[in-house]
Amino acid sequence: MTEAPRSSPQEQAEILMQALPHMLRYDDATIVVKYGGHAMGDETTGRDFARDMVLLEQSGVNPVVVHGGGPQIGAMLAKLGIKSQFSAGLRITDKATVEIVEMVLAGSINKQIVGTINAQGGRAIGLCGKDGNMVIARKVTRAGGGGDVEDVVDLGFVGEPDKVDTTVLEQVLGRELIPVLAPVAQGDDGETYNVNADTFAGAIAGALDAKRLLILTDVPGVLDKEGKLIKHLRVGEIHGLIADGTITGGMIPKVEICIYAIEKGVEGVVILDGKIPHAVLIELLTDYGAGTLITR
Repeated sequence: MTEAPRSSPQEQAEILMQALPHMLRYDDATIVVKYGGHAMGDETTGRDFARDMVLLEQSGVNPVVVHGGGPQIGAMLAKLGIKSQFSAGLRITDKATVEIVEMVLAGSINKQIVGTINAQGGRAIGLCGKDGNMVIARKVTRAGGGGDVEDVVDLGFVGEPDKVDTTVLEQVLGRELIPVLAPVAQGDDGETYNVNADTFAGAIAGALDAKRLLILTDVPGVLDKEGKLIKHLRVGEIHGLIADGTITGGMIPKVEICIYAIEKGVEGVVILDGKIPHAVLIELLTDYGAGTLITR
């Protein structure tokens, strides 16, 4: 087996020279990373992501991971013979389904990510919105139907963040611990709600005054009409790009979450491809960046 070529001392020095100013920029800053179900990929991708989180924490950054799990929830529901229905991209979640959602998100996926980070030398702790009343959810309804009168679609136990209490996270951050959060929350009515992971991450990032929210997905970022990556967008430009058809489909709710997070106080939001090895480090610690940065 041929050994991979090693970089020279000069090349290593150049890498450090490029990374150090960025490391100083993010020293003691909070970075929220939304690790999407589609970005999780295979075991190697998960291990690379875990290494990135560990390195950030060791470099003086405070990473907070919020994970999704839509594909994994779908697979478990199919395995149990429960058919999923969707409205406006949100899973209609009845009582039986929300129990499966909580089991998959706050159970198997959360602990798998925690275990992978710990195996790479970190100290991760698994939490969900219920812990310490971190996130109180309110029930979501969506307009649907057609004609002159729109029907209101009851999505069941689907919620959105109503109140965020960062007490638990403040006890964890800065103590060499990496919180890994599942987007499951309780409502004022005592019921459990499934919260969209992007929305959950935006609310957490805003409440923590995060310097960056990174939304890891399976596309490079926001693309122009020629399919080329748009490196930087300002909030004021987004609605025009939606109106002229540049931003379409599933990217629309993602950029709306970016606007929401920035309005909540996040300095900048990045949409990037989480399947690129070490995408988080490339985005934060190099001059190149790895996705679309959206700022005020």
